[in-house]
Amino acid sequence: MSEIKLYAFHTGECDPKKCTSLKLARFKFVKIVRRLTKLPENVLLLNPFAIKSVSKEDKNIIEENGLAVLDCSWNIINCEVFEKTPGEHRALPFLIAANPVNYGRPCKLSSVEALAAALLIIGYIELADKLLNIFKWGPNFKKLNEKYLARYASAETSLQVVAEQNKIIEEMRARSGE
Repeated sequence: MSEIKLYAFHTGECDPKKCTSLKLARFKFVKIVRRLTKLPENVLLLNPFAIKSVSKEDKNIIEENGLAVLDCSWNIINCEVFEKTPGEHRALPFLIAANPVNYGRPCKLSSVEALAAALLIIGYIELADKLLNIFKWGPNFKKLNEKYLARYASAETSLQVVAEQNKIIEEMRARSGE
C-alpha cells in the first residue's frame, strides 16, 4: 500500500484559523495548490457536481494519482469551476458535517471531512483517522456518520454507493413521516 498524495486547491477565501486544509498542510498531510492547473492531471477530485460517487472502484486512481479537494466558498461555487479542472471527478454520498461551522448539516463538509470520507470509503481507515484526529471535533465526524460510512465502504461500485445513499435517504424520510 503506497502513501496517498493529498491535495487541496486553496482560494484563500476562508478564515485561516478555521481552515482545515491549511492545518492539514501544516501537519504535512496535504499539498496546497493555488492554481487548478497545478493539480496532477489524473488526480481524483472531489466534486459535488460529479455524476459518479467515490467508491472502491477509485482506489487505484487515488493510489496512483492522489486525492484532491477544492477549499473555496461553496456559496459561490458552480459546476463551471469544475469543468476546467483536471482529474477524475467524484461526488461524496450523503454525510453529515461535524465541523463547528456546519455541525449537523447534511453535505456541508469541511475539507478534512471530505478527504477522510473518501479515504474511509475506499478503505484507508488509518490515514483517515490521522487526518481527523488533528481536529478535536474530527473523530466525531466518523462517529456521526459511522453507519453511513460502513454502508458506503461495503459497496464495490459507484452505482452501489448511490443505491446505499438512496436507501439511507428513504429510511430518513420514512422516520420523519414524509
